[in-house]
Amino acid sequence: MGPGRLLRACRLLRAPGLRRGPAPRALSSRGDGLLLRQLFEANSCTYTYLLGDRSSGEAVLIDPVLETAARDARLVRELGLHLRYAVNTHCHADHVTGTGLLRSMIPGCKSVISRLSGAKADLFLEDGDILTFGRFALEARASPGHTDGCLTFVLSDHSVAFTGDALLIRGCGRTDFQQGCAKTLYHSVHEKIFTLPGDCLVYPAHDYQGHTVSTVEEERTLNPRLTLSCEDFVKVMNNLNLPKPKQIDVAVPANMRCGVQEVPS
Repeated sequence: MGPGRLLRACRLLRAPGLRRGPAPRALSSRGDGLLLRQLFEANSCTYTYLLGDRSSGEAVLIDPVLETAARDARLVRELGLHLRYAVNTHCHADHVTGTGLLRSMIPGCKSVISRLSGAKADLFLEDGDILTFGRFALEARASPGHTDGCLTFVLSDHSVAFTGDALLIRGCGRTDFQQGCAKTLYHSVHEKIFTLPGDCLVYPAHDYQGHTVSTVEEERTLNPRLTLSCEDFVKVMNNLNLPKPKQIDVAVPANMRCGVQEVPS
């Protein structure tokens, strides 16, 4: 480890709510004071996840959407939570993130994203970084391939994984834009997600078929793309011929600025 890397590691260890190294194992079950809400935005079929510690009231919001930020802030208040972090699993192309608006609506809320995303945020994460809220913790696992800055967030007891666009229910994120690479995505999912316990719940960033949750074992055995060999997976992904996301030209530039859209001059 060079001196620059060591200095950054020391700073991370001093950052509030952020630790490096093995995640704590205090959480034994979903019912041990953990609050989890799955929220939906219909236009982009995006799931937003609110996680809270019932004891301390500290909370994290994963993948908020601009149009539903007011709804999310209202729910945080109704549940008596203190939102510490608004987190993006990656720089989205199909919607504008709500992190920037939530920071202005909720005092003390910090925006979070992967350093490799190149986007602006209050806090940048890398593979293995730990984000804490109350007694609970999320481990950031780098899962590039859809974009360079994709992160999967895994609860400390490995009971839940928030996979962003890297792994969807019976599918995966596309790899034909934003630094996409099918081979990289294949290895990310197999090495960083499929190595989790089989009963680990999988919560993706999107679903277009009405599914809400899966498990690692289901996706390891039933995912029609990721049960292929790497070579065949690459062939499938390179021949999807999908239209580009409708909001990409607006969403990506805004999301690079934490969801702040440019005002026409």
